[in-house]
Amino acid sequence: MTDKKLQIELFEVEKFYNQGEENEVHALKDINLRVVEGEIVCLRGPSGSGKSTLLCLMGCVFGASSGRVAVGGLQLQRMPDEYLTRYRRETIGFIFQHFNILPQLSVEQNIVLPLLPLGVSPAERQKRAEPLMRRFGIEHRKKFKASQISGGELQRVAIARALINNPQIILADEPTAHLDTTRSLELMDHLLTLREDGKTIILTSHDPLITEHPALDRVIDMQDGCISCGGSPCS
Repeated sequence: MTDKKLQIELFEVEKFYNQGEENEVHALKDINLRVVEGEIVCLRGPSGSGKSTLLCLMGCVFGASSGRVAVGGLQLQRMPDEYLTRYRRETIGFIFQHFNILPQLSVEQNIVLPLLPLGVSPAERQKRAEPLMRRFGIEHRKKFKASQISGGELQRVAIARALINNPQIILADEPTAHLDTTRSLELMDHLLTLREDGKTIILTSHDPLITEHPALDRVIDMQDGCISCGGSPCS
């Protein structure tokens, strides 16, 4: 792994919420992490350990309070917000723990949402969505409103939406939380095929089916905002 391109690097990163206030939270503490192109990495730890905060930081959702964060060779702290927004839309796919699906829109409309700010034509949007809906077994639901489908189907919509832009980096927060065993294994199989294309995948999970999956290159253990094990690529 170490001869591959460095995709994500964090150096002495700290993250505070409500810094300087009575309810200050020290979410990430002295994080040092390197992820190379094509790795599949799992962040493991109890609730409140900082997994989701770390995932969002790597996904350019917000910045670090201090330290250095580089994604795809870009020093994020040096980039203007407008550039980071465009970069995130074009390069990073998110699978959120709580779906972030719009209930009033159809399944297909939710899946293609990331393409709208990029000016992709309706025909191209449909062309990209169809194979993903087939892959995750939701094609027959494509005209249903998101409010009309099950939790497991919602999670599959979220996964398809994350992949619609053919991202270089996929960040997944508990992606199998509402999937059965069969669908969970199918997801991991799909992530494996994406790695063959050089994509980098980082996920959080409590599910032993995922954290012990042989497809993972590394499991990074987190506790109280710190990385306790697994911060460097395997040699």
